[in-house]
Amino acid sequence: MNTQQVKFFNKAYFWMGLGLAISALVALVVASSRFLLSVLFSPLIFILFIFELVLVVILSFNLQKLKVSTARALFIVYSFLNGLTLSVIFMAYTSLSIASVFFITAIMFVALGFLGAVTKKDLGPMGKFFFMALIGLILVSIINLFWRNSTFELVISLIGVFIFAGLTVYDHYWMKKFSVSLRRENIERFAIFAALKLYLDFINMFLLLLRLFGKRKVE
Repeated sequence: MNTQQVKFFNKAYFWMGLGLAISALVALVVASSRFLLSVLFSPLIFILFIFELVLVVILSFNLQKLKVSTARALFIVYSFLNGLTLSVIFMAYTSLSIASVFFITAIMFVALGFLGAVTKKDLGPMGKFFFMALIGLILVSIINLFWRNSTFELVISLIGVFIFAGLTVYDHYWMKKFSVSLRRENIERFAIFAALKLYLDFINMFLLLLRLFGKRKVE
């Protein structure tokens, strides 16, 4: 990779890492308080989910119109809100289990990212495939919210890990290709967008792996 590509990757990973650190810190602080957890484990969490979705849409589709400082602020706010919603996993899973799955996810993410960054194959069609697969995953997940079938949930989780693993590979490939023709003044702006994509890949893969392998607390 050339100097500009390396700079773009470094900035994207910096913002992704900052986002994960903010989310993890907020989740740990909230999880240490039974009162805060009980407040979040209510209809409030659905309101937070809506706010998060709105922020993702703004950062994804209005990035060109935003000031870089605004994009940074929105990403930080999103990371903070996601930390709040992620804190509820401590009600269902043991802390050791969460830490172990997080570590496994990090290893997988780095390996998949490296593959996407160094491959010389054209992964363009792969991106379209996994994007459509993601839409399908969201739809069947919504259906299962009403059906509540544990076997179906297991299948969804397995397929979900495969989809986000594929997206992780593709997003690193996209970053490598996209950064070649990127203007210097736009590096920071699109690095935040790339960080959001990587953050979402990581968090979703982590949550799906946690659902598959996480050790639940005994009631």
